[in-house]
Amino acid sequence: MSLPTMFISGKDELSLEQLKEFLSRDHNDETVIQLIRKYCLQSSSRDIQKKGMEFLYMNGFFGELQQLIEKNLKSTYTSNRQWASIYQLMIDRRIKRTPPHELLQRIKRMPTINDPETECLIEFVKVTLYYDLNQLGKLGNFLEIQQQLFARIDDRLLVSFFNIRLNHILMIYYMSRNELIMARKCAYRVLNLSQNPSTKAGVHIKLGFSYTFDTYFQAMHHLEEATALAEKYELKDVLHLIRNNNIPFIAAHFKKVEGITTVDKSEQAHIEIAKGNKDKAIEILSNIPLNSPFRLYYMGKAKHDKRLLLQSHKDFIEKRSDYFFSRLPLNILKTM
Repeated sequence: MSLPTMFISGKDELSLEQLKEFLSRDHNDETVIQLIRKYCLQSSSRDIQKKGMEFLYMNGFFGELQQLIEKNLKSTYTSNRQWASIYQLMIDRRIKRTPPHELLQRIKRMPTINDPETECLIEFVKVTLYYDLNQLGKLGNFLEIQQQLFARIDDRLLVSFFNIRLNHILMIYYMSRNELIMARKCAYRVLNLSQNPSTKAGVHIKLGFSYTFDTYFQAMHHLEEATALAEKYELKDVLHLIRNNNIPFIAAHFKKVEGITTVDKSEQAHIEIAKGNKDKAIEILSNIPLNSPFRLYYMGKAKHDKRLLLQSHKDFIEKRSDYFFSRLPLNILKTM
């Protein structure tokens, strides 16, 4: 499967948006994505080399993205080199090569130019790093300026990718604010717009968690959808997370733990609590640091310790700006 020569050479080279429309006439979505994947690496167009990085990033082609970053870093165009530096930060964040606080300082030092596309990319990187640093309150800053930035961008394909990013951010933001109807709306927009299986699996995980205080069956339905995607596309890290953290959490929360196992110590304790084995849970938790509001919640629940539960509630809000999961210890406190 290869592209005709006319698509990858000559001064009349198509834009990504034009190529997508042309290829979609004769090919299914998956084939179109694979053809454009090749196009991004073969094209000599300055614009394609630059915007192709967004296409590769949003579709999860990180190996090819690294190749295109290196090509753009050698470009004679300042804009291409700057975009390459931005996407390198995204890669470094993804593989945890550099701590998020250091990456945040780097992106903040990037020179600002009067280019809405570049400004959007920089803001998206900041937002994801704020998320990594559990500073969810900072997401609101981006939401105040994004509409104005989007309105100044002419490239429709780029805007479509930015809208996926935006709705992903909004999903997280609204969920942290306990606005679940809005969070779910944004989640379904991402599922409808994105063709990246890893993104879709992550959204299903978030949707599953959004039913933590509603129904076990809805929560598990979305985790099963995420599992199916992870298995089909061999997303090993995602599958490990679902099986050892996400499913055990929901199962223990709803006290439906028959046949549920995990290698995660926190969730092992959570399962023991669900079984009524509180002493066993305390023993497990006593051998790991209580360095998260979830672990404080588990220990507080196991010990029936009001102080630990209050600390958990406080940490969810003050350290994570997470009003959704802060309901976990609060619900226990209401019964004490």
